[in-house]
Formats: sequence, C-alpha cells, structure tokens
Amino acid sequence: MSTVTASSSVEDAVNRRSGDLIALSHDIHAEPELAFAEHRSCAKTRTLVAERGFEVLDAPGGLDTAFRAEYGSGDLAIGICAEYDALPEIGHACGHNIIAASAVGTALALAEVADELGLTVVLIGTPAEEAGGGKVLLLNAGTFDDIAASVMLHPGPADIAAARSLALSEVAVGYTGRESHAAVAPYLGINAADAVTVAQVAIGLLRQQLMPGQMMHGIVTEGGQAANVIPGHAELRYTMRATDMTSLKALEERMAGCFAAGAVATGATHEIRETAPPYDALVPDRFLSEVFRSELLRVGRHPLPVELEAAFPLGSTDMGNVTQRLPGIHPVVGIDAGGASLHQPGFTAAAVGPSADKAVVEGAIMLARTVVALSENADERDRVLAALAERQENA
Repeated sequence: MSTVTASSSVEDAVNRRSGDLIALSHDIHAEPELAFAEHRSCAKTRTLVAERGFEVLDAPGGLDTAFRAEYGSGDLAIGICAEYDALPEIGHACGHNIIAASAVGTALALAEVADELGLTVVLIGTPAEEAGGGKVLLLNAGTFDDIAASVMLHPGPADIAAARSLALSEVAVGYTGRESHAAVAPYLGINAADAVTVAQVAIGLLRQQLMPGQMMHGIVTEGGQAANVIPGHAELRYTMRATDMTSLKALEERMAGCFAAGAVATGATHEIRETAPPYDALVPDRFLSEVFRSELLRVGRHPLPVELEAAFPLGSTDMGNVTQRLPGIHPVVGIDAGGASLHQPGFTAAAVGPSADKAVVEGAIMLARTVVALSENADERDRVLAALAERQENA
C-alpha cells in the first residue's frame, strides 16, 4: 500500500467514525472523574476499540483505570496515549475528553492499515495525568517496553507542532506543632499554621532569585479547625517546575530551605513527602513533529513558528517522561475557547464546542497520517526500531 493510499485510508476511517468519536468526547466530558478514579471514562475509552477487535489488557502496571488495547502483529509497535482524568470542581478544563476521543480515532484508523504497513497498534489508557503520574507508573511497569514510538495530542489555545513542557515535582509539607487555647494559654502552643505563613513568606522572597524557567505555586490544604485553638497541624502542597531536571533539583533544594524556615521559626517539626513521580520535560521527536506540522498546515491550521515553540511551554505532563525514553510527540491542537486558557471554567465549556469536536476529528486524522509517514519512511522506521532494540538490550 502506498503512502498516499494509506494516508487516505486512515483519513476516511476517521471520518466514517467521526460521529462515534465526538459522542465519546462528549460522554467523557459529561461525567468528569479525578485521577485514579476514572472508572467510567476508562470503560468508555476502550469500548470502540474492543468492538473493533483490539485485544484488551486490563489494569497494566496494577493501575485499575489503565488499559492496553492491541491490534496487529507488525514489527513497528506504535503507542497512542489516551488521557481521560479531569480536574476537581472545574471538570474537563484541560480537555482530556478530546485527548481520549482523538486517541481512539487514531487507533481505529491505524487498525485499517496495520497489516499492510507492518504495524502493531497499541492504544494505552493512561490515568492520572493531572495528579499522580500515570504514564510514569506505566513506564516503570514495562507497559511501553515494546513500543517503538508514542503519539498523542492535547487541546489548547493555539496549534503547536513540537510542543514543549516543563519538568515538575510536587510535594506535601506537613507541620506538627502543639495545640493550646488561643486565649487562655497561647504560650503553651506551637502554631503549625504560623509555620506555613513563614514558609510562604520565604517562598515569596525567593521568587526574585529564581532562574529563568523556574516557578512554584501551591495551596494550604490544612490550617486549623477552630479559631480559638492554636493549630497543632498544618499542611502545604506545592508544585515546582523548571526547564529541565537539573534546574528542577536546584529549585527543590532552595524550596526545602523555605519549608524548613517555617519549622525553625516556630519550633514546629516538618515533613516533606513527594505526592507523585516527577514529570520530565517533553522532548518532541524531530521527524514526527515535522510531519505533524505539515499535517496542521494541510488541514488549514496555523501552527506557531518553530522559533517560538520553546518559548511557550505547555505546563507539565507525564508524557515528558515517555518522550525522554522513546521517540514521541505531544502536539497541541487549538480550539476556540473565547479567550479562556487551560484550567479555566471557560475552557471546560469550550471542550465540547464545535471547535473541540473539529479537534477530535482532525487531530485523529493528523496523528494517524503522521504514523503512516513514519511507517513508510524506511530510514525513520529503521531509526525508531534500532532505538527500541537498544533500549531492550540495555534494560
């Protein structure tokens, strides 16, 4: 089968199933579920591929809301990542319903040409991207060990072919003091909430000395229960980001000093615990990104110029860990959100609007055609297969 024929075949396949894909996107959006609790969303995402004849493995890596659905037996195994977790209170304000539906569309389309192109199509349901690092856990469990390249897309306010992201780590910091009556005997208490205040002041002062690309943001998750009781326990949750892991480690060390300052100043004790695996920065594959850029242009979209892509990192994602391990892409497909950005209620509403539905269909077509281009380019196919063989040899 020629590239032109295969590319046309996958596009036709997506268009034939466009109604099902849009319905899937809307269905996931209507019942948002949080990290590691995406039971309905996981089941919805796997239904269409199971009906198509994909062999489905439940709970890879021991994750109840993950799955791996496989079709074909070619030597080139392509992983297609589907996310479907939502955010607390604001639901699918990151558009993961679009990600899941476009991933399913990509998998269904590639199944049509798997035998002719020597593909094994692997749709991987990856939970807990917003919090929990589902892909990192799946990577560590070996779910990607036989995958030569991995693709997915993300909705956003603009089209970005070679999207970048920041490395990320997240911690919870608990302070333990001593309760006492706030009026009768405050001098007998050790105020854990004051420790939080000192830590946050230190963090605020640190911001002036941050390296480019470093940032931090956090919330107070516990600060006492009654105004007339000196709080004996308080807790912070902070996310730290940087351009790469080296810079992130340096930021973590400085933040540790700020957290310690709260304890020293108040006499409380403190404990820092990691709440999720660290997320590494995205490293988009050159060939796959170039093909996807041409696909964006082909369908009439206007991707950011190459020289601007690195200047607009897309937050952080556990797909970064995947692209650090194997060739992959995580492009952004723009939707019209009326000026709203990711993690805003306006984006939640936009994630089931007409432009979101268009992103589902066009996104699936573009990803599928990108995989076709990889499979038909002998040099690039050999490159990713050689990289896979090297990874397996060094494992």
